[in-house]
Amino acid sequence: MNLEQDTCNDNENQRIANIYQKIASNYDLLGEYLLGIIFSPFSYWNYRFRAIASLNLQPGDTVIDLCCGTGLNFPLLEEAIGSAGKIIGVDLSEAMLAQAEQRVTENGWSNIELVQSDAASYEFPSGIDGIVSTLGITLVPESERAIQRGCQALSSGKRWVILDFKKPDNWLSPFAPLLSFLFIRPFGGNLAMANRRPWESVYKHLKNIAFIELLLGFAYIAVGEREEKEKSHE
Repeated sequence: MNLEQDTCNDNENQRIANIYQKIASNYDLLGEYLLGIIFSPFSYWNYRFRAIASLNLQPGDTVIDLCCGTGLNFPLLEEAIGSAGKIIGVDLSEAMLAQAEQRVTENGWSNIELVQSDAASYEFPSGIDGIVSTLGITLVPESERAIQRGCQALSSGKRWVILDFKKPDNWLSPFAPLLSFLFIRPFGGNLAMANRRPWESVYKHLKNIAFIELLLGFAYIAVGEREEKEKSHE
């Protein structure tokens, strides 16, 4: 990667950070209102539930919530891993993590670690039992790098799950610019980002488990699993 590309990525990350610095305190309300219009409130949370259920987490597992924002996934993750498990929430925005910390404190959770980092430069610990990214990885300029490093950190048989928006590949595609302007732009997204295909990076490094289109092709859940290591036979 050259210096010009590095500078471009840094500028993009700073732009995203500035946006979330401004909206962090109202993100949950803003997000649930706008996304609720698109998904309907029931579907919105149902999609989050389906994504986290796809991780197939067990009590005591350690899971990374990449681009965790204000921690909207934390209650569902806590339910899956229990008090013996651990959640590592990673986000670029200090302001969003402050909201996540408040959520952690209010719920009395003692098994959550919050890390401020760009997803692409985050040092994933090894032996992770699951990674989830909901409505965030598409915003990362170097998402391929982040996904590759995360895949390498997964334990054998463990999964990475993405829930995100995408540009539909059907007759609804002409409506993408309008929806992007109305509902994605306030969160730092744009149509160019909607053309990114991070699920392809997951499948490049992991075994393809599932790809489910949602919202008439405007969103998806992608599931990749690290292949089981072959047991040696003496």
